[in-house]
Amino acid sequence: MTDRAATRSGDSKTTNQQTQSGYRGLIDTHNEELVIVLDFGSQTAQLIARRVREQNVFCQLVRHDLSVQRIRELNPKALILSGGPASVYGPGAPQPDPALFDLDIPILGICYGMQVACRSQGSNVIPGKSREFGRTKLEVIADDPLLVDLPVESTVWMSHGDQVEDLSEHFRPLARTDTCPIAAVKHHIRPIYGLQFHPEVTHTEFGGLLLSNFVKKVAGCHGTWKISSLIEREINMLQQRVGDDQVICGLSGGVDSSVVAALLSKAIGKQVSCIFVDNGLLRKGEREEVERRFTEHFKTDLHVVDARERFLSELAGVDDPQKKRKIIGRVFIEVFREEARSIPNAHYLAQGTLYPDVIESGSNPDGPAATIKAHHNVGGLPEELGFELIEPLRELFKDEVRAMGHELGLPDDLVWRHPFPGPGLAVRCLGEITQHQLDVLREADAILIEELHKAGLYRQIQQAFAVILPLKTVGVMGDDRTYEDVVAIRAVTTNDFMTADWFQMPHEVLGHISTRITNSVRGVNRVVYDISSKPPSTIEWE
Repeated sequence: MTDRAATRSGDSKTTNQQTQSGYRGLIDTHNEELVIVLDFGSQTAQLIARRVREQNVFCQLVRHDLSVQRIRELNPKALILSGGPASVYGPGAPQPDPALFDLDIPILGICYGMQVACRSQGSNVIPGKSREFGRTKLEVIADDPLLVDLPVESTVWMSHGDQVEDLSEHFRPLARTDTCPIAAVKHHIRPIYGLQFHPEVTHTEFGGLLLSNFVKKVAGCHGTWKISSLIEREINMLQQRVGDDQVICGLSGGVDSSVVAALLSKAIGKQVSCIFVDNGLLRKGEREEVERRFTEHFKTDLHVVDARERFLSELAGVDDPQKKRKIIGRVFIEVFREEARSIPNAHYLAQGTLYPDVIESGSNPDGPAATIKAHHNVGGLPEELGFELIEPLRELFKDEVRAMGHELGLPDDLVWRHPFPGPGLAVRCLGEITQHQLDVLREADAILIEELHKAGLYRQIQQAFAVILPLKTVGVMGDDRTYEDVVAIRAVTTNDFMTADWFQMPHEVLGHISTRITNSVRGVNRVVYDISSKPPSTIEWE
């Protein structure tokens, strides 16, 4: 924890370090059951962490070259080496600290990670005679704790062009496929394993069982990480950290900030003041719903700030998505500061940053360095924050936050509400933001959500929204030609928001949504449906 006196006195360096590292209590209190995933650039590296957490074992994603000294400090029960797009024998291929394999910690290499592990022990890795992408049959050829309860034959998901050619004297094969004779391996002496396929993806039939066997039967984890006990630990840490000070909660009305507000309320009661900023980028009826819910249901000290003109003025003429996020983050904090002056003894700002936000923004000092996009919570904050930052959900995936919301007694309609980005409709109005675009988008988005509820599809979809495109197309309404806006509809299914598939919307529902939007929303003459998955696309358009 940063020195509170230094933070209050305006030490911007200390405050900014706190902003970047965030509230990282979880890893400190769960290191007896910690598993670390070293990320070599795989598109599914985050899924590994999520699948391990399904075993009630805390797991964190870190960069591939994290030093052995730092790994010893974190004291993990096991390490997992992710896949990656490179060839291990290629120039500049990412490599771990060479001392990693001397730690006597159970290690599981997946795809590229298996090739790294095998090559480090003298095995040869070459381009495969036949590249494997997609489902294939795996045959188990040896007994091992890693493979307990796995049938002799099962379906696995492959995605590789290279493979291990020989195992030297150090490894023995555990499984094979028709085109990959060395599909799973175990070191003769050390607790080092390798899988050429991907157990983290749902296409691998018994992937969860394999990861469970590794963390529990091989690494000896007991599965003690549970949401109920996590809430108790977080409450204790919040009480110790905050003392008698006041905490300001950045409230958006979505599940993340609502869970933070409920957790703070349970921990420190009347020491919490929620500030809701109407930035002019909200969904239809959002402000009214937040005011109703957090004054009637939660009985919260709620401050509502009308800053619509201020945000839209700052965003005028800006079309770059990263600049939009930076501006919104800056103005958001400025508005917070001004409102916070009316709240005595306020020294902390709490917000609902999630683990995917941290990963994608590259803000974790131990985590992968690549930045996909700047998130409002973690990427748009200026150096001189003015508050000490509290992010109690920083290490959690979305479904874990929902589980925490249920434990805290939040209503179902709030817990299962679709996510809404921090920058709001700004990242769904492509290009320059205008009041016309926002008005059109609010109406179209409200129609989409209403129709999904009517069709009983809302809970089957994890995120759905409308996007207005920065172009116009020719249309016909009655006997007149029109030249009006295009609205895109996006609906995805996902377990963790790190990867996502487009939702196969029933045609009659999609047609009804399109007809309602073009008939009811003045200025729209065309509706399109986004059928892109993540990756290669992101869920949001900006």
